[in-house]
Amino acid sequence: MTTESDARDELIDLAADFYDQFADGKIPEMKLPTRTKSNIEYDTESGVWTYGDRTSTRSANSVRGARKLLKAAYTIEFLADQLDEDRSSTLRELYYLSESWDNDEAQFKSQDESNDLVEDLEIVTGVTREDFHMRPEESGATLMGPLLIREQTRRGEREIHCQEDVGTGGYQIPNNPDMIEFLDDDIDFALAVETGGMRDRLVENGFDEAYNCLVIHLKGQPARATRRITKRVHDELDVPVAVFADGDPWSYRIYGSVAYGSIKSAHLSKYLATPEAQFVGIQPEDIVEYDLPADPLADSDINALESELEDPRFQTDYWEEQIELQLDIGKKSEQQSLASRGLDFVTDTYLPERLDAMGVI
Repeated sequence: MTTESDARDELIDLAADFYDQFADGKIPEMKLPTRTKSNIEYDTESGVWTYGDRTSTRSANSVRGARKLLKAAYTIEFLADQLDEDRSSTLRELYYLSESWDNDEAQFKSQDESNDLVEDLEIVTGVTREDFHMRPEESGATLMGPLLIREQTRRGEREIHCQEDVGTGGYQIPNNPDMIEFLDDDIDFALAVETGGMRDRLVENGFDEAYNCLVIHLKGQPARATRRITKRVHDELDVPVAVFADGDPWSYRIYGSVAYGSIKSAHLSKYLATPEAQFVGIQPEDIVEYDLPADPLADSDINALESELEDPRFQTDYWEEQIELQLDIGKKSEQQSLASRGLDFVTDTYLPERLDAMGVI
């Protein structure tokens, strides 16, 4: 884990590099990998998707580029001071805080702009935003299962069992999961679940207890903290991970972000992605086999599925077969559609059979 001192030093070194370029009579610039799908490459060593060799340059040789570097300098100063004071802030707060900066040109026009700049600083310094003490808005994602942890808080350490010491809502994943220490567990596998309704169904039916399962609520597109804790559970506790999501192209991308990483955070794939994670469902073939209630694919769904056939994360025999089947049947279905066969079907039949066939249980 990067220390506060190390994180601050990286920021100051970047600012010093801008200064040195000025002193040498050069136009200041900052090089970054191009963050597009065409610049994503498969890293055979780590099994995740990372940025390739193509780069773009933030240069002060244009008014637009000069503004970007000015905003970077102000943000570096803010983050360095924040680390000095052992304080933290949210990405949203950074956007609003810029309105108090003494140079109007340094102020952000939108939160997307400030978010992108923080990502730029992560890439250039090799330090995560969590180590800059930057937090997203709370995601509310949770854990429920036989896991004992020690958590670092401002009031000291505390031990929590993620079944016995929490309510039905589970243990809320903190912004920086690296502050958690795994003490003991009785986990046979982890199940990352997309929707809150399905997460609640599994807990109410006692699936976590019956199968020694750690239920990880992804809460839709998973936050970085959720993906990080999922990777740590797999790597450090040596348990398989399965992703249980809806049967539509957007949910397949949720699986892809857990397993292989996303374009926006490809610089952190080795830190966030769990390439061994398997997709448990809802599969297009489940829609056919179980005659699940389904909705017709919208044009946007069809376009997304066709795009996924070209996405390197989904260029496997399994995904090509499933996506082509879905395009053929023209249907999509939600996790909760399994309730058409009874409220216990998902925990008594569907998941046990699927997980057994996958070799997870």
